[in-house]
Amino acid sequence: QAQLVESGGGSVLSGGSLRLSCAASGSTLSNYHVGWFRRAPGRAREGVASIGRGGSTTYADSVKGRFTISRDNAEKTLFLQMNSLKPEDTAMYYCAAVLSTSTTACSLFPADFHYWGQGTQVTVSS
Repeated sequence: QAQLVESGGGSVLSGGSLRLSCAASGSTLSNYHVGWFRRAPGRAREGVASIGRGGSTTYADSVKGRFTISRDNAEKTLFLQMNSLKPEDTAMYYCAAVLSTSTTACSLFPADFHYWGQGTQVTVSS
């Protein structure tokens, strides 16, 4: 069972960058489909980016070209590089994982994921 801990959140000005990390314990990430999600105040949790076991990626339209998801299976870490941040990116960010036999599965639906971290806050001010 994967246990996930996020880090790297903080407060930045619009146009700035942050790099989020998600450390996994209890299991390597190599057998998991993993992703990043966020929840802004008053809004539902939404998918930001996910990466399949084989390295395929998918992004929400709102972050394409600005965010990059990557994984280091050996180090059991998931990353989200966030550039050109906007105030509307302000949210609590969560990493999530699900065991997967597929190397291509790549979902942005929260219901598809079983394991969740506690979240890290990202605040972008104008």
